[in-house]
Amino acid sequence: MRLFLGTLLALGVGLATTPAGAQLPVAATAPAFTAQVAQGGTVRSFTLEKALAHGPVVLYFFPQSFTSGCTAEAHDFADHIADYKALGATVVGISGDSIATQMKFSTQECRSKFLVAADPGLKIAQAYDSKILGLYANRTSYVIAQNGTIAYAYTSLDPDKHVANTLAALRKLSGSPGH
Repeated sequence: MRLFLGTLLALGVGLATTPAGAQLPVAATAPAFTAQVAQGGTVRSFTLEKALAHGPVVLYFFPQSFTSGCTAEAHDFADHIADYKALGATVVGISGDSIATQMKFSTQECRSKFLVAADPGLKIAQAYDSKILGLYANRTSYVIAQNGTIAYAYTSLDPDKHVANTLAALRKLSGSPGH
């Protein structure tokens, strides 16, 4: 199945972008959730509500750990984690992979820089209207404001613009100038 998904993602077989409305709308209330997360070699529980008490949350869904696009996206988020922290944001990547897989992905590809959540069964992805083929999380990024509402949403299987777009949305949310 990994090879099949990888082939679809690499070729963009009718999945390059998701039709409009295939994500939660801006200003909607972000669905509450608790999940197991890994960062480096540590596993703990993550609750959206608790994280929002400290600042905005960038929640990005990705199809599957260790596939080429997901690895490239993880590297991009890791390379820009200082920018997210400067804006007071917590970054959480999430896919349907197990927590054991997310522990490895966190250390190897996310460079232990941010949280990676396990969503086996895709219940969280479903709540965020972020599933494709019924089997995987779609590549959708959300910026969730401290008040618990969606401030920004972007869906594209192309991993290239998720970091730049979420950083721009955070700057707009905080009133910080871009660069």
